Amino acid sequence: MATTTPSRSTRRHGVASTERRDPLGHVIAALGAVARSDVLDRLGIRKQTEKGVFTIARTGFTTAGAAGRAFTRAGRRGTPGTRVPATTRPGVFDLTPTEDEQMLVDVATELAEEVVRPAAAEADESCTAPEEVLAAARELGLQTLGVPESLGGISEERSAMAGTLVAEALARGDLGLAVATLAPGSVATAISLWGTDDQQQTYLPAFTGDEPPAAALALTEPQVLFDVLAPTTTARRDGSSYVLDGTKALVPLAVTAELFVVGALVDDGGGHASPALFLVESATDGVRIESDPAMGVRAASLGRLHLDGVRVPAENLLGDADGSTYAECVRLSRLAWCALSLGVGQAVLDYVTPYVKERKAFGEPVAHRQSVAFMVADIATELEAMRLLTYQAASRAAQGRDFSREVALARRACGEHGMRIGLDGVQLLGGHGFVKEHPVERWYRDLRSIGVMEGAVLV
Repeated sequence: MATTTPSRSTRRHGVASTERRDPLGHVIAALGAVARSDVLDRLGIRKQTEKGVFTIARTGFTTAGAAGRAFTRAGRRGTPGTRVPATTRPGVFDLTPTEDEQMLVDVATELAEEVVRPAAAEADESCTAPEEVLAAARELGLQTLGVPESLGGISEERSAMAGTLVAEALARGDLGLAVATLAPGSVATAISLWGTDDQQQTYLPAFTGDEPPAAALALTEPQVLFDVLAPTTTARRDGSSYVLDGTKALVPLAVTAELFVVGALVDDGGGHASPALFLVESATDGVRIESDPAMGVRAASLGRLHLDGVRVPAENLLGDADGSTYAECVRLSRLAWCALSLGVGQAVLDYVTPYVKERKAFGEPVAHRQSVAFMVADIATELEAMRLLTYQAASRAAQGRDFSREVALARRACGEHGMRIGLDGVQLLGGHGFVKEHPVERWYRDLRSIGVMEGAVLV
């Protein structure tokens, strides 16, 4: 996974210098933009952040407010947008994070432990992501992780591996809040990966500005045995527009989102239909949103997106209409959910391990019981297998190689083993696992979503 980029000239304290930097070094560089923010003091991470960051210029604009935001058309229509290149292949198989990668993980972990986890229980109860948590994530620039540097972001190469590491770290705090904080950046990443110059110049400046919008990826539908590759939401071509009809479910930040990436089935007029992605602004006529809390991932402010004759310009088609872009989006989304399952699974392991060592029954710690010790060992073993499969898929995605097989294996493992880790966590706590005094019952509910959630986030 370790990669390097060609030498580039940088300026420190007014002196130009040349150095070789890992692509994720630019992620850390972006954090320099908030070095003077009090969020670092609140998180208690100022020292380690200032130690490794470089100052960079970040461009964008500020609007009067999210509710009144207007996306003004810009750029050249029909012209391919800017793409970040694939990472260079290291030539060796190494899962050890680079220094910059580890620093990125450390910052995200601090955010998860100091801000996300303390707010998780109340957020789960109220089914709302607290604004202070979302603001902290915005101040750290997470929404620009997949945006090319030339467009105001912090990415010089494909960010699938970086996104995987960040998603895993945030989910150790809470999966629902991790989804809420990652959802806007997922839309920005989708536009960066597949958007035209017109789409990128129209929407990305909002994400790289001081007040990025709430946004979400909407693929899931409220149907029994729903097949994400065969959505029932339709997009009918009508002159220079598409007319969308259907309903999307389990959409994060649905009530507050200003922009959606919606999956719909497009009829080519010849009797053949393929799924495609569309950019839909929440202010468009025919868009209706309602709150729709679920069993898990409640802190993500889930809702339903109803599309009733929603007319969008043909230029709002994101990527190709032949199904290839949509399929890649599904794969990257499943990769994100695998990464999220790693974080929650690790949280379970970290919680139950000391618990079984301290909890006593019949005069000795329950960890002395073979059945308990084996159960904890199984959690650790399954978690490492899940992590290996997920990292392998993320690495291939970052290199621009086909990763469909790898992500399918990772999703199968994370869906089944992740749910079992949640169940075993509850079992290991006995009666305590059933009450809300301990977070394991919430993690169990969240882990059940890994095998059924589609869309919402991607890396």
